[in-house]
Amino acid sequence: MERTAACPVCRAPAPQPFMDVGPQRYWKCETCDARFLDPAQHPAPDAERAHYLTHENDPADPRYRNFLSKLATPLLARLAPRSSGLDYGCGPGPALAAMLREAGHDMALYDPFFHADENALARTYDFIACTETAEHFHRPADEFDRLDTLLRPGGWLALMTAFRPASEVDFVNWHYRKDPTHVVFYNETTLRTVADIRGWTCEFPCPDVALMRTAPAQPI
Repeated sequence: MERTAACPVCRAPAPQPFMDVGPQRYWKCETCDARFLDPAQHPAPDAERAHYLTHENDPADPRYRNFLSKLATPLLARLAPRSSGLDYGCGPGPALAAMLREAGHDMALYDPFFHADENALARTYDFIACTETAEHFHRPADEFDRLDTLLRPGGWLALMTAFRPASEVDFVNWHYRKDPTHVVFYNETTLRTVADIRGWTCEFPCPDVALMRTAPAQPI
């Protein structure tokens, strides 16, 4: 197995081989505890987009809204009225943005495949929602750095992704791993490390959800 130079999540050097599952090669980071697919095996953009189009994420589907409420409910409890937010990686059916607009918040959209609006990346926000997106990041550290620049002081990053099972057997059989567009897998340790690197706080209000917050503005 050819050595991967650095962890794509925390940039720590010398990640270790984790396992091979068929032709797929996975690595582990001993600093942040991430697991990730060998970067040489990431899907090509056309194949990635085609797979996303098979997802059924209807903004009007009550079951999908109930799923998204795992993140929306604790996030809304922490937001000031009429906050400004970004649905980052919103996909072709931005259901979460619709839910947050209905709650009175201003929402912008960004997705590299379906809402590639660079204007949305040229301003800052009170909060950013990132649901079922971080597992697709090919360069997670760069993405988290970008999100840091888009958040105002005291801003929230609300992230939802299925946390990696601790058992190697469970990882092999895990439906989340089998999605060809899922290339990086997190747990609480991983996301606490992401937050610590950037000086954010981090809390876990429910399984598979992290709420991270940037430092508040310093008084003048």
